Amino acid sequence: MQEIMKQAQEMQQQLMNAQEELAEAEVTGTAGGGMVTATVTGAGELQSMSIDPKVVDPTDTETLSDMVVAAVRDANRAAQQMQADKMGPLTNALGGQGGTDMGGLGLPGM
Repeated sequence: MQEIMKQAQEMQQQLMNAQEELAEAEVTGTAGGGMVTATVTGAGELQSMSIDPKVVDPTDTETLSDMVVAAVRDANRAAQQMQADKMGPLTNALGGQGGTDMGGLGLPGM
């Protein structure tokens, strides 16, 4: 039983480390051929937005708005992929997708 608890503690530490790495990592998404750039953390928090002045047209704010949304979506997609790459192996080791099934630890009743 002590070995199982030790393995669970090690897995918990690995998950915490992976979450910290994701919070510190940054990914970038772009739209409009790089005219709009969004940077988010691996946890999906928007950090910055860059808009090339050439794309700013006061008579067509809808296009700019669409590009901002597209850049943020692209960055979030990259962040989700980073999360899957980083957390997937750890949550799968717990016995399920998303880490909710703890059966992989071999604990009684789980």
